[in-house]
Amino acid sequence: MTFACRRPATLLWIAPIAPLVVMLGGLVASQAVAAPPHRRLNDDDAQWQFYGGDAGGTRYGASRQITPGNVDQLEIAWTYRTGELGVGFLRAGKLSFEATPILVGDTLYVSTPTDIVIALDAATGKFRWRHDPKIPRHLHYAEATSRGVAWWSDESADANARCSQRIFIGTLDARLIALDARNGAPCSDFGNGGSVDLAAGARPTERGQYLVTSPPAVYRDLIVTGSAIGDNRSVELERGIVRAFDARTGVQRWSWDPIPVTPAEATTHGWTDESARRTGAANAWSMISVDAGRGLIFVPTGSASPDFYGGERPGLNNYANSLVALRADTGERVWHRQLIHHDLWDYDLAAQPMLIDFEREGKAIPAVVQATKTGMLFVFDRETGEPVFEIVERPVPASTVPGEVASPTQPFAATPALVSHAAITPQDAWGLTVIDRAKCRDLIGKYRSEGLFTPPSLQGTILSPSFVGGVNWGSLAFDPERQLILAAVNHVPMVATLVPREQLKPMRESGNYPDSEFAQQAGTPYGMRRELLASPLGLPCTAPPWGSLAAVDLRRNAILWQVVLGSTRDSTPWFVPSRTIGMPNMGGPLVTAGGLVFIGAATDNYLRAFDIETGRELWKGRLPAGGQATPMSYESGGRQYVVIAAGGHGGLKTKQGDYLIAFALPPAR
Repeated sequence: MTFACRRPATLLWIAPIAPLVVMLGGLVASQAVAAPPHRRLNDDDAQWQFYGGDAGGTRYGASRQITPGNVDQLEIAWTYRTGELGVGFLRAGKLSFEATPILVGDTLYVSTPTDIVIALDAATGKFRWRHDPKIPRHLHYAEATSRGVAWWSDESADANARCSQRIFIGTLDARLIALDARNGAPCSDFGNGGSVDLAAGARPTERGQYLVTSPPAVYRDLIVTGSAIGDNRSVELERGIVRAFDARTGVQRWSWDPIPVTPAEATTHGWTDESARRTGAANAWSMISVDAGRGLIFVPTGSASPDFYGGERPGLNNYANSLVALRADTGERVWHRQLIHHDLWDYDLAAQPMLIDFEREGKAIPAVVQATKTGMLFVFDRETGEPVFEIVERPVPASTVPGEVASPTQPFAATPALVSHAAITPQDAWGLTVIDRAKCRDLIGKYRSEGLFTPPSLQGTILSPSFVGGVNWGSLAFDPERQLILAAVNHVPMVATLVPREQLKPMRESGNYPDSEFAQQAGTPYGMRRELLASPLGLPCTAPPWGSLAAVDLRRNAILWQVVLGSTRDSTPWFVPSRTIGMPNMGGPLVTAGGLVFIGAATDNYLRAFDIETGRELWKGRLPAGGQATPMSYESGGRQYVVIAAGGHGGLKTKQGDYLIAFALPPAR
């Protein structure tokens, strides 16, 4: 997930691009003001009750007040500063404010990268309460982010009873915490004084490497959570189990392990008994989606450990890199689809599965759409798991590394790819100068490059798309009226090199690879080095755009439009003219019924609005820090707001901050 990386200070204008190689019980504050008691929610209230807008992650705002005709009048309605700037936090430079608030009644709930939960008035941004779980700030956490919180209501309790409505958050120090939604006080009847220790039973190996960065899912009276696990340290890492806890008591109701736990399971699902016992991860670190009507939850899993060498885990490695439908009441597997066999590229399923109903050939289909880092969209019937659009197993390149047996085929979707899957060749070399271009041509020529799914090698392999994506945790948005899927996409190539164990330490200490990250992959014959495929100037060796925004028309199974996303502003000195060329991004889109797509995500400090019909940029609002989060929208007091966290991204090296900013049209006079 994250590793340290250094970039020469002289390359200030490209600094936000190069660090892509590293990507992808306290007391309530004394000044807390209790929020008004929540009434039971009806459909009109539930405007953004979940991290992804709804339990299926469609990121759709139903308000029509802001339109293509008036969006240029947007102004900042209010700003709230969380106060979390990393003081005393060991990984302050890695803090990433990736949160999307949720709205319950007239209250917004948001979390900081250090898991402080804050409640605000939705119309004014005024402070209501704050809870600091006081995570240890001296640990070297694998990640330094929190994407948000979840809300639950006890339908059997009096609406005004203590903890009848709860806010849940998973923390960097691996706790699941329950708070009273009205005042932020810990719910003492949940677990041990308001929290459950998630590390218990997960085979923890190192503090700070097993954590939670995404909000839990809610199904009836169950709170379901996965985990984030620091990648590439070893074969024997923490287990990527998914667990459901009783929302009232914190008692574990069920657990599901993506890695087989019995010899019979191992044989059946593409493992050996020994490798299944040793291997860790395959964890669900992204968001889990819920179909309450069908009693199903949809889990996107990641790669088994370690990412770039699979010789210690031969076979397909089901259920890693899979979309898995579980029975929500029991955790029983209903169906699964593995979308990457025997992952060697860190192609976690990073995006939230999106649950939609769409029309095809005159029939309404209840579907689940899974975006991938490979830039492919897989669409399944969510009841049966049958593909809605054809999936074909195609031959892919074999591994040349002793001890490795790559899968001979990989699944390809019949939906349009959002990124190129072609091999990068010396003829594709790009640079600002003739010399720069020539250096890139030589660099590309020395690496193995045979297109998508070329395995890592001892000579170095070009990964395109890279482990950053394609589509990452920003996920998708869906316009149900137009049947359009929206996605933010990365187009940045990387290089991965396997390094014989005895050469790893001398290589790392040589000083010859200042812009590379190294990983041990202990328990295998090889360590790993990876870096951006970059010229001497630090720019990618392939032509921009390096980031885009795309709209896919599901009815026609075609890309409706794809436009560049992001400019060089905030990546260059003030005296260099800004150009909109498409920049790397982290964060996702929001679609509104008013016909707009809102997105931050790119490495410049803007929130943008695009016309959903054409992809034309209609407006952009300046942010005081990086907007590497997904915006949300709601109405309060008759006014539509679009809210985004602007706090920067440690991995992208965008400007850090602590801002939550709401945009709206000028108030009526």
